[in-house]
Amino acid sequence: MTEERIFLSSPHMSDEGYEKKFVEEAFDTNWIAPLGPNVDNFEKEFSNYIGIDNAAALSSGTAAIHLALKAAGIRQGDIVFCPTLTFAATINPVIYERAIPVFIDSGEKTWNMDAKALEQAFLKYPEVKAVIVVHLYGLSADMDAIMELCRKHKVVVIEDAAESLGTLYKAQYTGTFGDYGIYSFNGNKIITTSGGGMLVSKQQEKIEKVRFWATQSRDAARHYQHSELGYNYRMSNVLAGIGRGQLKVLDERVEKKRKIYKKYQAGLSDISEIGWMPSNEWDYANYWLSCITVNGAVTPTQIMDALEEKNIESRPIWKPMHLQPYYAKYSYIGNGFSEDLFNKGICLPSDTKMNEKQMDQVIEIIRSLYK
Repeated sequence: MTEERIFLSSPHMSDEGYEKKFVEEAFDTNWIAPLGPNVDNFEKEFSNYIGIDNAAALSSGTAAIHLALKAAGIRQGDIVFCPTLTFAATINPVIYERAIPVFIDSGEKTWNMDAKALEQAFLKYPEVKAVIVVHLYGLSADMDAIMELCRKHKVVVIEDAAESLGTLYKAQYTGTFGDYGIYSFNGNKIITTSGGGMLVSKQQEKIEKVRFWATQSRDAARHYQHSELGYNYRMSNVLAGIGRGQLKVLDERVEKKRKIYKKYQAGLSDISEIGWMPSNEWDYANYWLSCITVNGAVTPTQIMDALEEKNIESRPIWKPMHLQPYYAKYSYIGNGFSEDLFNKGICLPSDTKMNEKQMDQVIEIIRSLYK
């Protein structure tokens, strides 16, 4: 085994120490409790970066999806269209509100929600109330086609951009097309606050309501009074300080992720059995994770095992939600493309701390299986 493990995607603090500066300010001013100047400024700086005026810093991306669903008025029994190829955190909040997920397949062109399958879903479930779109692995969904359908059917659009911060669709940041945008700062994301998330919207009153819910729905009274159900979902001032520092190096992280993906392509593109993430002229992807598909005698498991023998982390593509035991009872619309991706796909190590030697090692291990 190698002396140092190569991770799939791990936290990467700035060399300049931006994060430490903001965290030290929180300590020096005793702003340790939830809320404070770092939270306020992180929301403003993040809003300025993506071009949306209203943002609420929350405890996780999952919390952001949950409160987006509440803000959208999703209630028990409502149908919500969701991509099947995603992480469970995208779907779990639908169940929190006792709504009903309907799973939509991915398309080969984007690996994200397929507009044709979405159109079929609207025909089958015209009473649908919302659509959650995910930008998987930093690849943007085809938002023009999806938004056209959603506007036609007058449904709320929630964009899960947890994996795509910094990705552009036709020169506009993912997460800014729908009614609500979701971002995650989990430890494995392109920038991190250890744990945390952000909810953005063009609707100021909705974000103000989300902040109210996220602080236990405490009414404006001297005593503690609560007229609505509340949640402990706000980001702490300390973690927001980390986020402010990380935001300063986001562009660098995007370029490093893109460099890693291009390095893998250059080193493995002559192997015909290996397929690549889709590329579209309107997509400037952050390539949060560099993913490949494999066909032929060498299997995904063999590649992952060979990497693990050298202390290198990799993992399969997300297992579709309609194949998950808990969610198998819900409807699925598609032709099996997402299942095929799961069976053939691998997420290669995409850690922004990787050096050229480590990337070459990953490439050589994979190449050795095809000799």
